[in-house]
Amino acid sequence: MKLEFPGKSARWTTPLILIRDLHLLRRFVRMRRAVFSLLSRFRISENTLMAILAVGIGLLAGLCNYAFRSCIDLFRWLIIDSGGQLTGYSPYAWNASRLWAIAFPITGAIVMFPLFIKFREDMAFGFPRFLETVNLRGGRLPLRLMFTRGISSALTIGSGGSAGQEGPIAQIGGTAGSVVGHLLGMSGERLKVLIGCGVSGGVAATFNAPLAGVFFAHEIVLLSSFELSSFTSIVISSGMATVVSRAMYGDIPAFDVPAYQLVHPLELAFYALLGVVCGCLAALFITGYGKTRDMFSRLPINPLWKPLLGGFLVGCVAVLLPQVQGNGYEFIEKAVSNDVGWLLVTLLIVGKMVATCVTVGSGLPGGTFAPSLFIGSVTGMSFGFLANSLFPYQTATPGAYALVGMGAFLASVTHAPMTGIFLLFEMTGSYKVIVPIMLACAIGTAVARHFRKDGIDTADLAAQGIDLRAGREQRVLERIRVKGVMMRDPEIHPETMTIRQFLTRSHSPRQTTFPVVTGGGELSGVVVIHDFLGIAFEPELLDQVTLGEMAAVDILTVTSEDTLAKALQIFERTPLDELPVVEPGGQRRVVGILTRHAITGAYNRAMVTQSLKE
Repeated sequence: MKLEFPGKSARWTTPLILIRDLHLLRRFVRMRRAVFSLLSRFRISENTLMAILAVGIGLLAGLCNYAFRSCIDLFRWLIIDSGGQLTGYSPYAWNASRLWAIAFPITGAIVMFPLFIKFREDMAFGFPRFLETVNLRGGRLPLRLMFTRGISSALTIGSGGSAGQEGPIAQIGGTAGSVVGHLLGMSGERLKVLIGCGVSGGVAATFNAPLAGVFFAHEIVLLSSFELSSFTSIVISSGMATVVSRAMYGDIPAFDVPAYQLVHPLELAFYALLGVVCGCLAALFITGYGKTRDMFSRLPINPLWKPLLGGFLVGCVAVLLPQVQGNGYEFIEKAVSNDVGWLLVTLLIVGKMVATCVTVGSGLPGGTFAPSLFIGSVTGMSFGFLANSLFPYQTATPGAYALVGMGAFLASVTHAPMTGIFLLFEMTGSYKVIVPIMLACAIGTAVARHFRKDGIDTADLAAQGIDLRAGREQRVLERIRVKGVMMRDPEIHPETMTIRQFLTRSHSPRQTTFPVVTGGGELSGVVVIHDFLGIAFEPELLDQVTLGEMAAVDILTVTSEDTLAKALQIFERTPLDELPVVEPGGQRRVVGILTRHAITGAYNRAMVTQSLKE
């Protein structure tokens, strides 16, 4: 698309754009020089600079959270509340007006049409893509992402879609951190830390829980890569965002949770069992979520129709179970306050799972954090009803189990137990909840990992063969070829050589594994020095046994053109510390020896070089 300026011919358009961009670039460079000149004049260290930036990003994340939540309230008032007044819709009246629940999420999807058409890439930029960009692609996020993802996610939640606001606000805060870092010319780990600051600030402001924000950024976004300096910046940002949230909404927790009490030591066994249940359901939820996304991606229809179909399906669920609409915070408070019946919460376990899968799986923007809390609360309450009916004098009310279930299911789905533990601790403000929630979160996470290696936020990436935790290391190793680090001119011996000849002629201090070749020079096996030490002291065998007889023939090799990433995978399948390197193209002619130590050394040098560049 060509940009036209009023009153100018098309041939002047390009020069004007270049002049404008050059002017902006000069202003940007001057601003950066002024900032770094100021820092140099006052001798501000890098850690101090990061702390200062963390304060600003935290404040910005807190304000973004306020704007985002206000958008959700606005869209809910415009679509559901106003629509209900016009249509007579009542979610709790069993009459034909309940059918209007189908129209509300469809309306939200229709309003999003311009965004889907104009910013298709941004609308597909879900939380998994966000994690990939932060951890593997340098963390450069465009400013417009704050508005496109923010408005679209607010529309999804405000129109009754079953989604959460924590994933989107994490993206909004992270984008704010990325933009600030980009303006200051930062890259690499420093930019990643600033993104973590924005994420922690957004989540902390949402729940009024600074510790939960810190561990959300640390466990889920930064993948537990701990450094004291980065951790300090994230803590500062989380605290500042919480200050903004409390100034806007008051010093109140996200949920009004009653006082928690452990009735009997036997309850710990029930909480452990609840952790197992939450872990199994979390694995089921992750699997269903992935299959739903795959189903929608394979549908042979126009992509614009898929969010409409998702809105229709979640509306159908809402006709029967209107509690699945939105983030579900109001119903969670009822659950932990024992204000709901057993049948309803049991039905909502399945209802909320289905509604969330079709909402987010169809392409409607939103997060899975709040739905996970919802599913955990109804799972815990249903379990609590059962435990209380069987052991009325040894168990607390079902609301207590709903509370612990929230944290256990969240930890299981995200594979982030510390986030679940500290979120529940900050919501209750009671040390008594620590032991049950630690037990349930740890067991639930272990069970979920047994069935599903990846959490809900990384499962899609894992299906594409992307491993975030090994991603950076993988990229470094994939850039280096074996021929650049292998040991050249290794000792190679013919298979007809006897043991005595080998012991007499072999004096290489560099090798412990020796290739054995045929008369034509092709590899036939390898011998390891330790393999024949046991017969070296039997003189009658030294002239009778040849290397060909001693050599291991079922061996693994690498080629000189292989990457170190592929070589490392081959090393994982053998106990040897050295592998023969052969020519590419199926040739068996040995050109070198590759050692595990050489791979480690090359990787360390590459990482140091990359850090210096950053």
